[in-house]
Amino acid sequence: MTTPSPHEPVYADRVYRSPMAVVTGVLLLALVAWLCGDAVVRGGGNARWIGIAVALCAVPLIVAFTIRPAVFANDDRMRVRNPFRNIELPWAAVDAVRAGYSAEVLAQGSKYQLWSVPVSLRERKKAGSQFSRRDALRGKGMTKQDETAAAPAQPKRASADQAVDELRELAERGAARPGAQGGVTVRWAYEIIAPAVAGAVLLAVLLATG
Repeated sequence: MTTPSPHEPVYADRVYRSPMAVVTGVLLLALVAWLCGDAVVRGGGNARWIGIAVALCAVPLIVAFTIRPAVFANDDRMRVRNPFRNIELPWAAVDAVRAGYSAEVLAQGSKYQLWSVPVSLRERKKAGSQFSRRDALRGKGMTKQDETAAAPAQPKRASADQAVDELRELAERGAARPGAQGGVTVRWAYEIIAPAVAGAVLLAVLLATG
């Protein structure tokens, strides 16, 4: 096996995130802005403060579970941005990347879920049925030319499985790179946690004091 040169370039990150989650997040943020904005502008008494508290609590949580999750991967490492944590994993520390009922990475005895790579059992079943259909066509004695015309040359795999395959390949290829050495680092996303907790506390106080 050839040892990578320390001067090998590191290419731009590949980014994995769920477009559907981002769209959902934007719609929910618009809904919160409308409801809480109306309470702040038109509400009386504690209604304005309750609107502010709800927005302060809800907005970070919506962002955390929809827009924020992402996986960034380059030749040296994977950076996982989950709702409340940031995990940096040099490829040398990664033991496995897999997708069962959820996509996850195993590293140094710990397991980290990849929130931005959702596993769809329906999509996986649909992709598997394409293979089954091709096998059935072969069993009926169709020529290779007829089979190619009737079914895709390479049946599409589930998007989560494709992403995991790409990450696994990057891990195997980059594990020996000098820049891919080191341990896993985990950081809490206080920029999400702090405002959400502050909003929840303020809302509890307002409701308690009526």
